[in-house]
Amino acid sequence: MAVALTVNRKKRMVEADPEKPLLWVLREDLSLVGTKFGCGAGLCGACTVLLDGVAVRSCQTPISEAAGKQVVTIEDVASLPVGKKVVDAWVELDVPQCGYCQAGQIMSATALLTDTPKPGPDDILAGMNGNICRCATYLRIQKAIRKAAGMGEPA
Repeated sequence: MAVALTVNRKKRMVEADPEKPLLWVLREDLSLVGTKFGCGAGLCGACTVLLDGVAVRSCQTPISEAAGKQVVTIEDVASLPVGKKVVDAWVELDVPQCGYCQAGQIMSATALLTDTPKPGPDDILAGMNGNICRCATYLRIQKAIRKAAGMGEPA
């Protein structure tokens, strides 16, 4: 079945089973491999993308749910004003260690700061809940989110 969607500001037509996970459409059909496969159950956050501005786990999102919507992946997140601030903060603070989870972390942080431009510590924890970092760079992630929001260290 042909499914029309917009990925990273480009109209795309994909021939796929409507239940095929968006993750695999991005990686296999569109060659956008920045979105990572982690757990396959929507629990780790490595596969997070923005779907009409909302952070979703692409491994659990059928392509039929993305039809007609705007999909933003890590490859284009810096085209969004908030996404650029997040990416710049990540680079400046050297957040990643192994880097595997970082695409999903950046996507969730972008959604968080889009919805809550000046998040408190609890907002950051809630907004990033479900994004797992095996290297435990959580403190650097939180610091980068505060930096991208134009905030200093918490009191």
